[in-house]
Amino acid sequence: MRVAVTGAAGSIGMAVSAGLAGRGHDVVRLDRVSSDRVRSVDVGDTAALTPLLHGCDAVVHLAGNPHETSLVEALDSHVRVTHGVLEAMCAAGVRRLVYASSNHAVGFTPRNPVLRADTRPRPDTFYGVGKVAAEVLCSLYTDRFGIAAACLRIGSFADRPRTRRDLSTWLSPGDAVRLVDACLTAPDLEFTVLYGISANTRGWWDLEPARALGYRPIDDAEAFAAEILATPKSRDDRFAERYVGGEFCRPDRLGGR
Repeated sequence: MRVAVTGAAGSIGMAVSAGLAGRGHDVVRLDRVSSDRVRSVDVGDTAALTPLLHGCDAVVHLAGNPHETSLVEALDSHVRVTHGVLEAMCAAGVRRLVYASSNHAVGFTPRNPVLRADTRPRPDTFYGVGKVAAEVLCSLYTDRFGIAAACLRIGSFADRPRTRRDLSTWLSPGDAVRLVDACLTAPDLEFTVLYGISANTRGWWDLEPARALGYRPIDDAEAFAAEILATPKSRDDRFAERYVGGEFCRPDRLGGR
């Protein structure tokens, strides 16, 4: 497939772009930051983005501010920009989207034995609000314009887990590629919300919807458990025992406070 990746210069973007290329996809790397392999473009600018999407089979939309900001900034980064991408896809005739949402869309959900993908939105931050709104926007474009969309509520993406919470929520670079590739190649995709974590022994997020699309995670945070559990519990660890969003549910995290 010819796949455009927005946010290709970010940490997830670099891993996913390289991984998809390694699996044989023709990857068009897009970001505001240019390099030898990355094309510079404001992906929220529909007119600028549209010609770069011609001939693509799908878009992997990873662009967006990964930090907590004001509500206005969050809506701009995650809703306005995603709207620009969706409009460019319609104009260019691209009909499949993989969108990087976040677990913070349901961050204030109390921790349960299994976190289902159909749990109601309970964002823990303005960042989470932006992700919820972008998921709903993707749903609209599925129903109205026939764009197949997978919204990935990504957990803790990193080379390795570093906290007690990460033992449940870690998404390795390799599994991130496997998850995105499954969403790109699933034959019957319409609109779906999936959780993005690895095959963690301590995981409690429902991976069955992702497995139904062909996701086969390999990595497990348990390999790092002994080292992580040897450190004392922190204040953030106590929040992580109560809520999906962990330390992002602290009162001082809203709006960057």
